Amino acid sequence: MRLSLFVVVFCTIFSSIGLHAQINKDYFYYMGRNFLETSQYEDAIRMLNMLVKSYPDAHEAYYMRGIAKYNLADMFGAEQDFSMAVEKNPVYTMAYYNRGITRFRMGDYDDALKDFGEVIALRPDFEGAFFSRGITYFQMKRYEDAVKDFDEFIKRDEKMADAYINRGTSYLFLKDTVRALENFDKAIRTNMLDHKAYNRRGALYIQMEEYDNAIADFNRAIELDSTYSHAYFNRAIVYANTQHPLEAIEDFSHVLELEPNNALTYFNRAILRSQIGDYNNAMADYDKVSRYAPGNVLLYYNRAGVRRRLGDLDGAEQDYSKAIELYPDFASAYINRARLRAFRGDRSGARADQTIADMKIAEYRSRHDDSTFSIYADTSRSFSQLFAFNSKLTGGKDVGGAEDTTRISMLPQFRFSFLSNGAAQPDVTVVGTRPYYCDELDKFVKSMGVQYMALTNKDTDMSPDEVMMIDKQVSDRLSADRSDVKALFEKGITQGLIKQYTNSVNTYTDAIDKDPSNPFLYLNRAAIRSEMIDFVSSISLPPQRLSVDNDPSGLANVNPQRTYSYDEAITDLNKAAKLLPDFAYIYYNRANLQVVSGRLDEAYADYSKAIELYPDFAEAYYNRGLVLIYMKDVQKGNLDMSKAGELGINEAYTVLRRYTPED
Repeated sequence: MRLSLFVVVFCTIFSSIGLHAQINKDYFYYMGRNFLETSQYEDAIRMLNMLVKSYPDAHEAYYMRGIAKYNLADMFGAEQDFSMAVEKNPVYTMAYYNRGITRFRMGDYDDALKDFGEVIALRPDFEGAFFSRGITYFQMKRYEDAVKDFDEFIKRDEKMADAYINRGTSYLFLKDTVRALENFDKAIRTNMLDHKAYNRRGALYIQMEEYDNAIADFNRAIELDSTYSHAYFNRAIVYANTQHPLEAIEDFSHVLELEPNNALTYFNRAILRSQIGDYNNAMADYDKVSRYAPGNVLLYYNRAGVRRRLGDLDGAEQDYSKAIELYPDFASAYINRARLRAFRGDRSGARADQTIADMKIAEYRSRHDDSTFSIYADTSRSFSQLFAFNSKLTGGKDVGGAEDTTRISMLPQFRFSFLSNGAAQPDVTVVGTRPYYCDELDKFVKSMGVQYMALTNKDTDMSPDEVMMIDKQVSDRLSADRSDVKALFEKGITQGLIKQYTNSVNTYTDAIDKDPSNPFLYLNRAAIRSEMIDFVSSISLPPQRLSVDNDPSGLANVNPQRTYSYDEAITDLNKAAKLLPDFAYIYYNRANLQVVSGRLDEAYADYSKAIELYPDFAEAYYNRGLVLIYMKDVQKGNLDMSKAGELGINEAYTVLRRYTPED
């Protein structure tokens, strides 16, 4: 079941504006709509930003921007924009509807129900609201209410197979398999090319143990969509239940071709391979599971048995120990480790394990109503049953989903550098965003008189030859006058660009000795000092870096291998802050260094200060969002990411996609 955002393409232009602004507003509306229609969502947001700033009552603009944000997985930003559209126009049906879908995606089912209720009150003929509310009721386990809403939808639209599938699934949870089957049959009659309907009916046939019918349905689903992994997985379950392990293994292998990181499929295939004596390949599958779901207790228990058969007794004992570590009440694991230790001559260890196992079993029997504990206390239980597709493996991601290995890191510091086109101010990512202005910065840039100098966090686009030419020209000036602070500043930049870090730091130090009240000298010396540390660390062990990579927990992590001291660079920024306390980029840079030093609370405070001084500081929102996500405040982190995306940081949408709940 899936909710889809209902996009309305308007055919009329805004009517609430004066003639003096009509052309301008029409243009941004037209461009925003075109960008939406061509899925250029970042560009649509940029255009609509201009529109809502110039015309804050244009409810359609908020609505359209909400659609763009939704499609970029920015649920928080979309919800805010749809709310603004409703605030500006309290009878805006589609804004209520799309806000309801967005709230559903955010897991806010109660408020989603209210929105769908508003839509039905305003437009009782709008069948989509019944469908979406039915799915919401289903997620809330209010299955009877879900059935009623799907009934209402079907009265208005009898040709949508998904409605019958969803109503049938609701009946399944009401334990009415007869009506469930009737609805799945109806879905197939409504659309005989809907592979999902065959798969759902096939799953019900498995439950009814009508395996021939199940196989026929899964075959048909695969025939209709050869990339539909659910059908291969379910057919494998049927083959396993009907004693056709080779066919089941083949189907599981096909699933893995489609979803190479599907932990559950590796687990099931490992069980089947061990059952037919293919222990080496079973081991390879269990090793894959350990990568994607390292907290799954049965992985270690089952793998220990395979290792015993392969003669790896040390590995088997380690796996039993790991299973016990993860679940200390696992009586069967103690018993099997006891047997293994006895076989290896460790009688005292075996007796200790058997004693603990007996105690665990007795404890269970004294409170036999604890069904969860019984799973692991029952020594006669087999742990080689296959899991269904919608199961989860403890300690990993939801099964069936590929792991995202994209690495997401902080955006870098700002410093004065050389660019071919130059710039007095930092880049403004979004047209219409308020540019940053600082009187002292403006005076400094003008006093330097260097056309190609820019405050930037980007690498130079100049060639090494161009940089060396500038460096030579500056050196000639310094040979004539070593006290020329401007020349020293330029020399510090060029030496840094050609990786002569010590020379660069020393040059900035000379400049500071001659002009100790210049905050921009400290800013650049801090940047080059931290860059020098990063360079040293890159050829040894990696420094601490806030990042999101293939961490099994799915959260941002800080690499703990080695910490380098950024204290000198932070001291420089402290001095710069005293000299120029209202310069936002000082706090942004210092926050970056606090992060890599492991001081996240201080980093959060500095990013917040930078945003206070410059409310459109996109990079600061992005980095603060990462800090919040690492600190496990994902909701607030996503809000910052939403703002960063709105301000033009496209990387923010990668983070939002990772931390947005799936349908």
